[in-house]
Amino acid sequence: MSDRIVNVSVGKKANVFFDGKCVSHSVYFPDGSRKTVGVIMPGSQLTFNVGAPELMEISSGECSVKIAGEPAFKTYAAGSSFRVAENSSFEIHAGKEAVNYVCSFG
Repeated sequence: MSDRIVNVSVGKKANVFFDGKCVSHSVYFPDGSRKTVGVIMPGSQLTFNVGAPELMEISSGECSVKIAGEPAFKTYAAGSSFRVAENSSFEIHAGKEAVNYVCSFG
């Protein structure tokens, strides 16, 4: 996974969730699509509700994730990804280091 996204525009205002435990910026592509690039702070345990389908790509760090309806947490590290269906949710637990991610919608 490359550490750069090319030919995009970046939103200036940060998306701040859970009192700063998760911060992201929106990235806009020429075709009109959007992704977010963000970080989840070490040790954070967060639950996200999802409207549109999401693909979460982990670019650094390690986390445990439990997607609604699944029986157990699974571990994801740099270079791995997981999908969440629309109108669902997932719980994510960051490890001892920050988890950097790219989230794609749709």
